[in-house]
Amino acid sequence: MNLSPSDLDDNGLVIGIPPERFRSVAMPLLFDHLEAQCEGTVAVNRQARIVWMSEKYARKIGIDDPRRVLGREIEEVLPASRLREVVESGEPSLLDLMPFGDEHFVVTRIPLRDDGGRVVGALGYVLFDRARHLKPLTEKYNRLQARLAETERALLQARRARYTIAHFIGASPVASEIKRQARRAAQLDATVLLRGETGTGKELLAQGIHNLSARANGPFVAVNMAAIPDNLVEAELFGTAPGAYTGADRKARVGKFELANGGTLFLDEIGDLSLPLQVKLLRVLQEQQVEPLGSNQVRPLDVRVIAATHVDLEASVADGRFRGDLYYRLNVLTLRVPSLRERRDDIRALVEYLVDDLAARSGQRPLDI
Repeated sequence: MNLSPSDLDDNGLVIGIPPERFRSVAMPLLFDHLEAQCEGTVAVNRQARIVWMSEKYARKIGIDDPRRVLGREIEEVLPASRLREVVESGEPSLLDLMPFGDEHFVVTRIPLRDDGGRVVGALGYVLFDRARHLKPLTEKYNRLQARLAETERALLQARRARYTIAHFIGASPVASEIKRQARRAAQLDATVLLRGETGTGKELLAQGIHNLSARANGPFVAVNMAAIPDNLVEAELFGTAPGAYTGADRKARVGKFELANGGTLFLDEIGDLSLPLQVKLLRVLQEQQVEPLGSNQVRPLDVRVIAATHVDLEASVADGRFRGDLYYRLNVLTLRVPSLRERRDDIRALVEYLVDDLAARSGQRPLDI
């Protein structure tokens, strides 16, 4: 549509055009410019049927007359098109690679809406008819993807359990029995409570149980409850939404439960957890879902919990320092890890193992004992 003389001032500049007229003037010009600059355009209605195709686009896909495809479903003409998805979702798809035969087109798709905001169709246009035009961008993208994959592999490796049950050194009757119980616990997917003095090998057994379980390919995440300040435990376990509290990161922080999703979460020193957090932990264990701090979104979980403590939990329950319902939720499979005093026959084997390990780390020959 052309401008009328009343739309221009003495210098030929556009003056006070009402919004409705400005839109009617600008849109055809914008569409003509888009068609001229792009390699082809196509439009569909809300049923994803073609209502318009530029001659350039038609020639690119081997159609002599674009009118021949009007009314046909977009997938009949362009099998890899995602215009239907744009119509259904109302969301644009920007700078996508669309295969067609032996070629790839770089395309953008946007929804078309009426004055009421309802989606009435979608417009797709080819920015480049040769993907090689984007080679510098795609090379940078591929490098970033490779670095991201490498970082994810490193993080996954860092969350792998290093030890197996065989690393629990000892052949005494009590050592053999605890290893037998650990192997049995690994075959089940229930919560495990490891009890014993500090330094008896509870985390080693937890890793061994994980590595022998059906979750062995998933992450193993360990948290020492006694090492985290009370005011940070909730954020550490359950995560935070962006800006959940003063001083919080602007980005969301993933909690340990979500990091362990699909694998095992080891909660060491569970007896030191405060009563308010015991309530929240109990809910997560019961519901198998977590709600990050400052968020109103609940996220499903698939996590096995192995807890450990040196505390007499029965006495803590009696004193009101540990919730009875949480105790019973954790105390499904209980393994009591014996102290070295109870398996003196294993001391020689332990010493030999430690000496060999130290020699290997320092590059020296093993010493005879």
